[in-house]
Amino acid sequence: MSAKLAGHVAIVTGAGRGIGRGYALRLARLGAAVAVVDRDLRSYEEFAADRELMTAAGTAEEIEALGGRALAIEADLSDARSASQMVGQVMDAFGGIDVCVCNAGGGTGELSGNTASRLDLDQLTTVFDRNLLTTVNTCMPVAEVMRGQHSGKIVNVSSVSGLEPRSDGGYTHYAVAKAAIIMYTQCLAQELGPEGVTANVIAPGAIGTGRLLPKMRQQGLDEVTRGIALRRLGTVEDCAGVIEFLATNQSDYVTGQVIRVDGGLRG
Repeated sequence: MSAKLAGHVAIVTGAGRGIGRGYALRLARLGAAVAVVDRDLRSYEEFAADRELMTAAGTAEEIEALGGRALAIEADLSDARSASQMVGQVMDAFGGIDVCVCNAGGGTGELSGNTASRLDLDQLTTVFDRNLLTTVNTCMPVAEVMRGQHSGKIVNVSSVSGLEPRSDGGYTHYAVAKAAIIMYTQCLAQELGPEGVTANVIAPGAIGTGRLLPKMRQQGLDEVTRGIALRRLGTVEDCAGVIEFLATNQSDYVTGQVIRVDGGLRG
């Protein structure tokens, strides 16, 4: 365990599996007490590759096995009241919030669907709820805590999809939701900067998570990585390293920024 975040408290949403689990474990290894938040804390059971990675019944239990402090909270963050109650639980347990990683999100539907002129409006609503609304609902009560402390680091998770459209114009609902997270975060950075609070965005590219790796293999890994300068998929740890930078004092003069973690993806 490192001491970089000793005495600090972190929230990670969408931390039941995948990248969110990796973020929570990284922050715990840096010494932070971590609130592990997910709509389903056992969501890892849905994907074989995620199940195989687990070393305990849940992410919070994994952190405790490492000797860290953790709080497991199940909450639907698309509901503002649930998000506010979650923040209250963290405050009751740990007395403050120093880092908040808003990772909850995800897409729906086929990648080739939802072109800009042919959006499924139900899926559009679903994706905005999962991504933008969960982020906003979490950031608002967290910002009030950090404003009172005159310190804190907010990291919101977007995607390279929020920066560049697909060549076929597909998956527009997800792209627009992730783009909205970027603008929201930049507005948040301007508002909270005078209070000593930073807000930044991480935009992952093709990351080989338990959920996505089987789909990428079906497509063909050579095809997936052809447009990536490093010619490989990203890993959870690649993303967690950037989270470490944004969550620690190494990034004290960085705010309102978007950091791509995509291996040099182009096209």
